[in-house]
Amino acid sequence: MTAPRRREAPPAIDAEAIRTYRVEDQIGYLIRRAHQRASAIFETVMRDFGVTPVQYAVLCKLHDLGPTSQNQVGRHVGVDPATMFGVARRLAARGFVQPKADESDARLVVLALTDEGIGVIEAMKSRGGEVTARTLDPLSPDEAADLVRLLARLG
Repeated sequence: MTAPRRREAPPAIDAEAIRTYRVEDQIGYLIRRAHQRASAIFETVMRDFGVTPVQYAVLCKLHDLGPTSQNQVGRHVGVDPATMFGVARRLAARGFVQPKADESDARLVVLALTDEGIGVIEAMKSRGGEVTARTLDPLSPDEAADLVRLLARLG
C-alpha cells in the first residue's frame, strides 16, 4: 500500500496581476480575433468553392508537392492524422483528390490531385492573395511584413 500523496499548496495569488489583467491584451485572445477576421475574409472570398481553410491548405500543398502520402501532407499543414483522414476522405468524395496505396509501402495512402482538384486549387490560389491583402489591410506594408515574419517564427 502506498502512502497518500501530499497535496501541494496552490500558488500564491498575485492581487496586482489580477487587478491589471485584461484578456484583450493577451496574445491568445489577439491571435484568436485575428484568426476570426482571416477566416471570415476567407469564407467571403472563397465562398464559391465550398472548401474549408484546412482543405484549402491540403489542396495547396498537394499542388506544390505532387502526389504525397496523406500523413506527410498532414504534417506539412499542421493537421493530426485523424483529422487528415477525414479531410482526405471529404476531398476524395468531392472528386478533388485520388487516394491510392503507396507502391512501395501499402500501409501508406498517397493523395494526388485529380484534374478537377487541379482546376479548383488553381482558381482558389488565384484569389488567395486577396484573402491575405484584405486580412492585413488595417496595417501598413511594413507592419504587415513584420507581422507575417513574427507569426512565422511562432508557428
